Amino acid sequence: MTGEAPAVSGNQKRKMRSAARLYAVQALFQMEASGQSVEKVIVEFEDHRFGAVYEGDEMLEGDQKHFRKTMRDAVNWQAKIDQMTDRALVAKWPIARIDPTLRALFRAAGAEMVEGEAPPKVVIVEYVDIAKAFFPDGKESKFVNAVLDHMAREAKPEAF
Repeated sequence: MTGEAPAVSGNQKRKMRSAARLYAVQALFQMEASGQSVEKVIVEFEDHRFGAVYEGDEMLEGDQKHFRKTMRDAVNWQAKIDQMTDRALVAKWPIARIDPTLRALFRAAGAEMVEGEAPPKVVIVEYVDIAKAFFPDGKESKFVNAVLDHMAREAKPEAF
């Protein structure tokens, strides 16, 4: 035994990145609601949420590196991300007036668009899926798709 972590398949890595994105939305929501610092929320999520069991369902282990980068980028680039989001929203709906879960989602997705390596279309699909998880009965996923598409075209126009 060399003490190295076991190899993780490509499919497992994708699932762990998806889980990290979901955790980032939850953590950004929690930060806004509680006023906690990014570092405190990162530690709490990694210690208590990643791989936890809720009502018999085991949560996926998230990709810690991806989670941390998304969280820190969302905080460091929040003003730029919020401005991009505002431009993507209808003029009557500034980011401060939208649902806090959606605001957290736009900040996490925006962090990946501004500083991430994933193609914008992958980021859009991933966060639309997260919107569907939070709002299974609503039209929010279509709204999220439209806003993220606008943000992606601004952040990485060369990808379109």
